[in-house]
Amino acid sequence: MFTPQGPTLRELAVQALSSTMRGYDLLAPKFDRTPYRTPDRVLDAVTRAVRPLGVFDRGLDVCCGTGAGVGVLSGLCRERVTGVDFSAGMLAVAQAAQATRAAQAGARSGPAVDWVRADALALPFAPVFDLALSLGAFGHFLPKERPELFRQVHASLRPGGLFVFPVGAPPPVGSRAYWSLLGFDAAMRVRNALWRPPFVMYYRTFRLPDVTEDLVRTGFSVRLLPLTDLGQGPDGSPRARLVVATRR
Repeated sequence: MFTPQGPTLRELAVQALSSTMRGYDLLAPKFDRTPYRTPDRVLDAVTRAVRPLGVFDRGLDVCCGTGAGVGVLSGLCRERVTGVDFSAGMLAVAQAAQATRAAQAGARSGPAVDWVRADALALPFAPVFDLALSLGAFGHFLPKERPELFRQVHASLRPGGLFVFPVGAPPPVGSRAYWSLLGFDAAMRVRNALWRPPFVMYYRTFRLPDVTEDLVRTGFSVRLLPLTDLGQGPDGSPRARLVVATRR
């Protein structure tokens, strides 16, 4: 799962026994060499699915990490892209990578990029964004926190703005992936019951029917688009969908 340049077992253990924020500060320098980074094929599929949905001036990457989503938004937005995260370590890596890409691009222009350190449950933005995106971060929010997260994104979007994110189909019951995710969540619950501070990361708490209901209650209208580039399951259903939530 990990490249030789990725974190060692000892480093992962230290990170797992830290708080969520501190854990990501420690993981940041090697995060892009772990399976936790959103794969490029997912980034490409999301980009292709969002591009026909409109013309976007300002984009917001919620829980941006090392900036994979900012890269997607930079190809979709014309004026400005903002990445927000609560981990100073992740933002430092993202900012350094962006500076390297900008230097390599030379005279080729793109949207301006800002990096903001803030809690996603207390976003400091006016409703100025046309497009908000989040990738792989929802497991860090307990179900009871999800409505507030969605309210914060809703308040950062202009009327008619879009909040988009990919959601994978749940693995078949009894499959290796099913037992792996179940085991991970169980181990995390035991860890958080016995150790402080907690490290919040759960894979099985982000159920699409519940998520859709929370979005609608927040003031979004919701539709689902199949991410056909990511393939189909044995029954022909898409392996992943793009949730497109529009601020009403």
